[in-house]
Amino acid sequence: MRIIISNSSDEPIYEQITKQIKEQILKGELKEGDLLPSIRGLARDLQISVITTKRAYEELEREGFIETVQGKGSFVAGQNRELIKEKKLNIIEEKLSKVVEESKALGISFDEILELLKILYEEG
Repeated sequence: MRIIISNSSDEPIYEQITKQIKEQILKGELKEGDLLPSIRGLARDLQISVITTKRAYEELEREGFIETVQGKGSFVAGQNRELIKEKKLNIIEEKLSKVVEESKALGISFDEILELLKILYEEG
């Protein structure tokens, strides 16, 4: 599991951790049953507070991405396929909302954005 913390980000560190672990689960890089690093181990590796990593893990558990077993650690939880699809769509929707907002601010039309999206999608 690879996590990169940005000190220049406005996003709190625990949210950066949470977001990156969620993305790895949604992309299938972390699979159901995979053992995550211990809270202390992750804190040590990232050189951050144990409280910060604990908060990230608690958030992930609350959202159903991980399960913690006392004395054994935290594991990637089994995911409902429909729920995963919904979460993926939500991520894209948030990103597209920002694009729409910026496009309007720059005076770029819907048709121009649609054409650009089509080109980028076909190239990818």
